[in-house]
Amino acid sequence: MNNSLKTTTFNTKSSIEKAQLRKKSIRKWTLKADGKTFIWSNRLERVEVIRAGIPYGSLEFISKKINHPVKVVLNIVGVPQTTYNKKKGNHSLLDSRDSELVLSISELVDFGIEIFNNEEEKFQRWLNKPNISLGGTAPIKFLDTISGINEVKFCLTRIEHGNFA
Repeated sequence: MNNSLKTTTFNTKSSIEKAQLRKKSIRKWTLKADGKTFIWSNRLERVEVIRAGIPYGSLEFISKKINHPVKVVLNIVGVPQTTYNKKKGNHSLLDSRDSELVLSISELVDFGIEIFNNEEEKFQRWLNKPNISLGGTAPIKFLDTISGINEVKFCLTRIEHGNFA
């Protein structure tokens, strides 16, 4: 039998060049609130930001990213309006649970906008439309828990790869 499979030798130089390009383009997330910018590029840095806490003003940043009033974000995070007004005025920090939730939402929104070719309006419309793969519920309704955010990320990943979502 004639084996017609062609094999090519491994190109080490090309592989190293590709790895270096990926290394240079490390993903960084940013969140701005109360005149401060929080930046993280890996899970350990993310944990540091969460432990330090982020200001209540970060909820406004999220509301702008998802194009909804702050009141909607307060409902997602579970913070009463009066608490928000008082804590924001005092420049207080969110607790670690709420800080993690806000960072996760911020990462999700950045990922979603990237999936929709940096067209924020398209992503924001998708976020509010009922989604069959989420049981007919709009993705925004899942942002109140880390597990829900992960489900929405799975949907976005399926879209990224051209699968049903």
